[in-house]
Amino acid sequence: MGPNWLELPKDITENILQRLSTIEIVTSACQVCPLWWNICKDPLMWHTIHMIDNDSYPYNNIDLVKICRYAVDRSCGHLRDIEIASFCTDDLLQYIASCGSQLRRIQLTKCRNISHRQFSKVANKFPLLEELDISFSNLCKDSLEVIGRSCPLLISLKFSRMFCKDIELNDDAIAIAKTMPKLRHLSMFGNLLTNVGLHAILDGCPLLESVVLRNCFHLDLSGSLGKRCRDQIKDLVLPTDVDENCDDEDYFYLSSLMEDEMDLDYLFFLNMYDFFLDLHENDN
Repeated sequence: MGPNWLELPKDITENILQRLSTIEIVTSACQVCPLWWNICKDPLMWHTIHMIDNDSYPYNNIDLVKICRYAVDRSCGHLRDIEIASFCTDDLLQYIASCGSQLRRIQLTKCRNISHRQFSKVANKFPLLEELDISFSNLCKDSLEVIGRSCPLLISLKFSRMFCKDIELNDDAIAIAKTMPKLRHLSMFGNLLTNVGLHAILDGCPLLESVVLRNCFHLDLSGSLGKRCRDQIKDLVLPTDVDENCDDEDYFYLSSLMEDEMDLDYLFFLNMYDFFLDLHENDN
């Protein structure tokens, strides 16, 4: 006969449950027995919401949004760390922001349904934010400036666009340099910045310890700028450096987006929609 899980000390049971994913806790663990249900009702169990490995679960995006909202509710304002891949929307981001005043870390990767307008609107709801990963997003330089001004404690930023057509080369770099002086870690995979933008970042963010510039092919680091980077930055990843710890998932994801005409049309529509909304607001 195996061990009786109900006889474990409560703190050990809590430790075990905290190792499960958010999806497993919401859909399974909290329904096992009254003891586990009571443990799962504790807001401290929901400090972290982890929903990035979603392909292994039989849930569509609508279900994932419902699960995430449930977890946010359970946190009762104690949410410190949230990770979401692909399915986050403007409405869900607004919901997270309404309960996210204690958030220290946000990871929203490949979430193409978040508009730069919505992120700009809710950025001031995250005054304690220290780490932000918005890889493959629709954010723009204006969003980055709002984030920088609204999140004065930000020390880590991972940012890459899903769509780079008709974007000024150094827009993102200048926005970061102007508003994020406390940054210590910066990743700009596949960005269009040039030497001008990188100079601005090094000047505006003097505390930088690590910088990832992989696939930033508009840079020329063969001269004095390269020497400055090596002297100023402890951990520097150059445009041509290969990450031996991964299979270049980011590169292939970006390539698939650029090769998929439907994705390009969709992103063009989003950009035009935001443009006309801006015009309408200015007219009023």
